[in-house]
Amino acid sequence: MSQHYPVIIVGGGQAGLSTSYCLKQSGIEHLVLEKHRIAHSWRNKRWDSFCLVTPNWQCQLPGFTYPDEQPSGFMQRDEIVDYIERYAQTFAPPIREGVEVLRVRQQAIAAEFELTTTVGSFTADHVVVAIGGYHNPKIPRIAERLPSSIKQIHSSEYKNAQSLPEGAVLVIGTGQSGCQIAEDLHLEGRQVHLCVGSAPRSPRRYRGKDVVDWLDAMGHYNMPIDEHPLPNSEVRSKTNHYVTGRGGGREIDLRHFAKAGMQLHGRLTEVLSDGGKTELRFRNDLRQNLDGADEAAERIKASIDEYIAQQGIEAPTESPYEPAWQPSEALSLSLDLEAAGITMVIWSIGYELDFSWVEVPVFDGKGYPSHERGVTPVRGLYFLGLPWLYTWGSGRFSGVARDAEYLAGCIGDRHWWSRERPRNEVKSMALTP
Repeated sequence: MSQHYPVIIVGGGQAGLSTSYCLKQSGIEHLVLEKHRIAHSWRNKRWDSFCLVTPNWQCQLPGFTYPDEQPSGFMQRDEIVDYIERYAQTFAPPIREGVEVLRVRQQAIAAEFELTTTVGSFTADHVVVAIGGYHNPKIPRIAERLPSSIKQIHSSEYKNAQSLPEGAVLVIGTGQSGCQIAEDLHLEGRQVHLCVGSAPRSPRRYRGKDVVDWLDAMGHYNMPIDEHPLPNSEVRSKTNHYVTGRGGGREIDLRHFAKAGMQLHGRLTEVLSDGGKTELRFRNDLRQNLDGADEAAERIKASIDEYIAQQGIEAPTESPYEPAWQPSEALSLSLDLEAAGITMVIWSIGYELDFSWVEVPVFDGKGYPSHERGVTPVRGLYFLGLPWLYTWGSGRFSGVARDAEYLAGCIGDRHWWSRERPRNEVKSMALTP
C-alpha cells in the first residue's frame, strides 16, 4: 500500500530543507526523502581544505541567516556541514534519510505522482525535485587511453595531497574545483601540471571591498535570468569564475602559479602510447585561455568602476593589472608522462545532469527540465536548487530561499485550492499547468 502525502521533496540538501521550512511555515504536510544524510555532498564530495568562495553573509537560508561572528569570512567544509545540520535542527523537517527515489511518474488518471523508492512506494499531489544540478561526475573516454599505472579520480573524490601516490599530479580543468585543488597540491609541495581551459576568473577584492560586496550593491545577484543579456541556456551552462575563500579570501591568478613552478598547458587533446611510452598532447590555446580569464576579471572591475562613478562613491583606486607571467612562444605542446613523473590524474571538468529517474515529459534534448522559476508545464512537478533556476544564487546559499519561498507559495495556492474542490474535478486537471 502506497503512503500518500500532499507534497514529497526529493533531496535533503539546502534546497530540499529550504522548501521543507517554507511548507512547514504554511502548515502543509509533506515528506523529505534523502538518499544519504543531510549535507551528504558537502560532507563527502569536498576536499579537506574546501571552503566557500562567497562570504558567509550570503548564507541566507529561509528562517536561518548566517548566525556566527565572521560575516566576511568563508566557511570551511566542516563548518558548512555544521551550518546545514543546525538549520535542520531549528525546525525538525519531516525527513527520511537513507531512502533513494528510483522512479517518479505521473499516474494516468489520478492527479497524483507515484514515487518508487528503496523502502516502498509513495504517492503525492506535488513533487519537488531538489537535488541540484551536479549529478554524475564527468570523465571523458580519453581517460581510457592512459596507462593502468596512472591513478585517476574525479575532483569530487579528492581529499588531500597525502592521500595521493607520490609523484607529479596532472589536474585537468580550471573551473573553481580544478584551480583550488591545483593550489592545494601546490601549497603541499607537489609538482602540479594543470590543463587550462576557458573558465573565467574573478578578482577577490577591488577598490577597498570584496568583489561580492560590490556586485551585491549593484544588484547583480537579484537579476532574474530572463533579464540576463545572454540566452537562458547559455547562462545556465557557463562555467563559474574561479576565485577562492582560502586564507581569508584571495583571487587565483594562474600566472602566479606558473611563476612559482606549476606547469601550465592548454587543453588535453590526445593521449598516444608507443612502446611503453605515453605522450600527452595539448591544444595551443594556453595564452588565449589565460588572456580570456584576465579579460573576464577586468570586465568585472570595469563594471565596478562604472558603478562607483555613477553613485559618486569615494573608493581607493588601484593600479592597472599587469600579467606576472606569459607562456613562451616555444611552449611545448606535448609531454612525456613518464619523464614528467606524473602518477596521478584528477579530472575536474564538471558533472552531467541525470534526471532519467523522473519519468515525466518535461525535459529538453539535453535532459534539462523545462520550467518557469522551477514550475514545470506538468501541474504539481517542480525543480529547485539548479544553477540559475531564477537568479545567480539559485543553486547557492544566497538565493535558494527566494526560490523555495516562491515554490512553496505556488504549492500552497494549489494545495488549499484542491482541498476545496471535488476530487474528480481535481483529477481532470492533472496535466493543467
